[in-house]
Amino acid sequence: MERLVCNDHWQQMKGIMMESAQDICGMTKGPRRHKETWWWNEEVAEAVREKKIKCGKSKKENTKEGKDEVQEE
Repeated sequence: MERLVCNDHWQQMKGIMMESAQDICGMTKGPRRHKETWWWNEEVAEAVREKKIKCGKSKKENTKEGKDEVQEE
């Protein structure tokens, strides 16, 4: 019986805290995180493209020199 009362208190407190946090912080739309690149300019986008190409070549060649070159950048 005591455990049930404790759980009820916890649920009530949790609900109040969640509601307060939502009022203060708001809510996001959902699970989409870190996929938006609105802050990237063309220079950054080009650097990322080049890095992906070099990384892909390094994986295909599977050499230590290629991996070191990609990591240095």
